[in-house]
Amino acid sequence: MGIQRRDYRDGGGVTEHYQRRENAKVEIVDFRSEHADAFRQMNLDWITLYWEVEDADRLYLDNPREKILEPGGAILMALDGGEAVGTVALISMGNGSYELSKMAVDARSRGKGVGWRLGRALLGRARDMGATRVYLESNTILGPAISLYRKLGFRSIEGGASCYDRCNIQMEIWLGGDRSTETVEHPNP
Repeated sequence: MGIQRRDYRDGGGVTEHYQRRENAKVEIVDFRSEHADAFRQMNLDWITLYWEVEDADRLYLDNPREKILEPGGAILMALDGGEAVGTVALISMGNGSYELSKMAVDARSRGKGVGWRLGRALLGRARDMGATRVYLESNTILGPAISLYRKLGFRSIEGGASCYDRCNIQMEIWLGGDRSTETVEHPNP
């Protein structure tokens, strides 16, 4: 019996193998008060790479419990060995609609499938909460994020006015229920 060698030429390359192994260590958990600083800092880190922090950012990042959780939303955290490496929020917009917002992955954990895991977990949570639709706003300069959203099933739409100056793309995914074509306005923060 000789040494067994794994053949990675079948499309499951070395990078994917290691991503799966790394990804197995990441745990997706509900936001707790001790995650507030990491939630805020990871979001500030990516926002300030490209733009100025806006008033709506500050409102949600400084008051996650009051502005996201208490009105019926959720925040998920990705933990690796107990350390926060990613986050995403689900903000209630009413009538079964929610917004995917404040998604951030720590720079050291990007490219390891953390965003995919957070996105899938968020959509599962949205379904559990009775959501029929999840909406998001982004900017096309964030190519990997836009690609991730498309892989998760989001499609570009023509939405209403955004409270973010940086927003130049709006997307949605329907989870069930009425697929009305009404214009979506961002909820007032």
